[in-house]
Amino acid sequence: MEGNTFSDLALLSYLGLPPDYSPLPSESPIEFLRKYLHQIPPHLITSFALITTPKQRSLIPDMRNRRLRYTETSPKQLELESAKARWPHLWSAYERYGKRAAEDEKQWANTSFLDGMQQKVGKLGSLLGEYEEEREAERARYLKRSQGGGEDDGFIPEEDDSDSDMGDALDVQESPEELSVDFERRIKELFIYGLLEGADYDLCDWSEQYDIYDEEGWFDEEEADEMEEGGEYDY
Repeated sequence: MEGNTFSDLALLSYLGLPPDYSPLPSESPIEFLRKYLHQIPPHLITSFALITTPKQRSLIPDMRNRRLRYTETSPKQLELESAKARWPHLWSAYERYGKRAAEDEKQWANTSFLDGMQQKVGKLGSLLGEYEEEREAERARYLKRSQGGGEDDGFIPEEDDSDSDMGDALDVQESPEELSVDFERRIKELFIYGLLEGADYDLCDWSEQYDIYDEEGWFDEEEADEMEEGGEYDY
């Protein structure tokens, strides 16, 4: 970020706006960015990071579009191994939930079923555990289908309750590959909506190279209006 101070006067002067312009950029930065995002030069626009948060800026469709395009370039900070190391609490949630059901099934077979007589039980514990994993994986697929995948629902999350959300939606056992895919998708979603704490948003929020102009499939102002109306956020 080049600017380390925020100046209403510098912004208004550059854009040819009167000094008594209201509301001032510092008073309503998101509204101002919505209007003048593509007209503010790099040496001034980066100063908005001083008075706005990534989550607040996610109300701006063009800002989310930039982040979306950025995630499609496979940035280092969002790569699987980097993300696992940087946000281990998010990854551990994916690994943790889903193993419990299988373990409980095995423990029941080994200790309760037929009083735990191993000569009769044999590998029943492991077999039941595998069956439980299959059932849980199928449950996960059903949840994702019934919830529409949790993507592009027109709202942003109000709080970063990642661990609890994953506990509800991913209390299942999936293959390592499926876990990795789900984790990467979740990381990208959190990033786009400004909820990935510690991520470097300056790499894309202020860069015109990530602007996209295709109408189909991108965030728009109508969606942003719905978000600002105070709807419930479904994440």
